[in-house]
Amino acid sequence: MDIRIGLTDTARELTVASAESQDSVLEQVKAAIAEGAPTVTLADDKGRIYLVRTERIAYVEVGTSTARSVGFAR
Repeated sequence: MDIRIGLTDTARELTVASAESQDSVLEQVKAAIAEGAPTVTLADDKGRIYLVRTERIAYVEVGTSTARSVGFAR
């Protein structure tokens, strides 16, 4: 599953490929923001850890990763 996080004051997005469920990721981010936690920690499917400042989160997009087809359809 792909997680895209938009950050304020920057044009780039943080993209994380995670094995966690959509609900799990959204609950982590919601809880961190609601509790006023300074950061939220996310892990990707390769074992890398991302630490994101909650005050800088503009949006979170969670979706499944889909393979793009290559070639011509008949």
